Amino acid sequence: MICEKRFLNVSTLSWGFMLLFTAFQTMSNIEKVILDSVALDDSSFTGDGYVSLGIIYTTFATCNWLTPSFISVTGPRVSILTGACCYVFFIASFLYPNTGFLYTASVILGIGAALVWTGHGQYLTDNSDSETMSRNAGMFWAIFEMSLFVGNLFVYYMFTGPTIEASKRNLVFWVLTGLAVAGTAVLAGMGKSPPKLALGEAEGVSSADKELQIPEPVKEKPLPAAWHAFRKALSLLLTSKMLMLVMTFLYTGLVLTFFSSVYSSSVGFTKNISKDPQSLVGLSGICTGVGEVVGGALFGILAAKTIWCKGMPVVVTGFLVHVVAFISIFLNLPNNALFESTDDIGFIQPSATLAMIGAVCLGFGDACFNTQIYSLLGILYSDDSASAFALFKFCQSIAAAVSFYYSNHVGLHPQLGILLCMLILGTVTFCLVERRGKKSNIEEPINVDPIVNVTFVEE
Repeated sequence: MICEKRFLNVSTLSWGFMLLFTAFQTMSNIEKVILDSVALDDSSFTGDGYVSLGIIYTTFATCNWLTPSFISVTGPRVSILTGACCYVFFIASFLYPNTGFLYTASVILGIGAALVWTGHGQYLTDNSDSETMSRNAGMFWAIFEMSLFVGNLFVYYMFTGPTIEASKRNLVFWVLTGLAVAGTAVLAGMGKSPPKLALGEAEGVSSADKELQIPEPVKEKPLPAAWHAFRKALSLLLTSKMLMLVMTFLYTGLVLTFFSSVYSSSVGFTKNISKDPQSLVGLSGICTGVGEVVGGALFGILAAKTIWCKGMPVVVTGFLVHVVAFISIFLNLPNNALFESTDDIGFIQPSATLAMIGAVCLGFGDACFNTQIYSLLGILYSDDSASAFALFKFCQSIAAAVSFYYSNHVGLHPQLGILLCMLILGTVTFCLVERRGKKSNIEEPINVDPIVNVTFVEE
């Protein structure tokens, strides 16, 4: 019964995120292009998509240090719902284009993103154990990334001409706002996480022992609890394993910026790639979503069946797929494609088919990295999941913010070089941490007394 409740909670979380991020990820994918079209119709509007996204991720990174404290007082469900309302506000702000309003809404969304993602990490961990964490992470990622497919399919059919008309823009904004509201409503239905053994301490314990429950410990008062959570997050960052994982976190942030905005904009700005390059912006997002969903579903299903579909083998697969993606993009698109519409070509004649293959590879490789990061953090830091996921999102959002800021100044090809270097470092450090974790588990077998030493993770 408890297992069914946990599975239902993870499913509700996944579908709520899918609807909410259908709105946001679609907007993120088209923001640069669509704001440029707004500026053409309204000379007083000077908002820039890359700057807006940079503000979002800068605020996101800063607030990640505070969200464990917030969650220690409110719990992950309240944190997720509060953050979801910030997403609704940001999407709705596009209905009234104004530069100051855009950047203010971006700050509010950055705060909400920190609440949503840190709360999500703890809630997912609270509803998983060492046997189901990989499965749940894969299932969440596959359902969540359907948002790229659904939203961008809508945009693909809406933006079919050489210009984006105001009436079409407003219809897209209304639909995306409605989807964000629907996602928030679904997230409001998340159930309370049942008491359970902490991940990593459940191994070697019988199924009967796992269902043992003891009275919940007395909670700290709000202010001491918040201060304690902040100190734990800070001390956790200074541990050797977390410092090594920082390189992997940073890479996921850089590649997030690249596939969510830079790449799709570059495809849309390359005139020689198609008669209607603007339509390829949405199609690129769809293909990225296909790669994300396939990767999440594949490793979520197979993780429970074989050790070769979890951890290091999956990350190495993601490494190889991303190398292929970067090479194809380097050859296919011109260096200045991410700045403005261009007639230039890359090293070969631009190909829409090759561009879409690159998008699928970007999505698939990203799913490889993210599903395994969620699984690894959920197992290594089960007793401090809010802090662990906050640090993950802090590093990821810092990298994303920096990338958005330099995207207005650094060409496409140098960005691919940066990504390749970080890909190598991130893959190596992840594999080293996972190997050390497995080695420590072998050398230090866990013996849990079912009565005295049971540790519970509570919401």
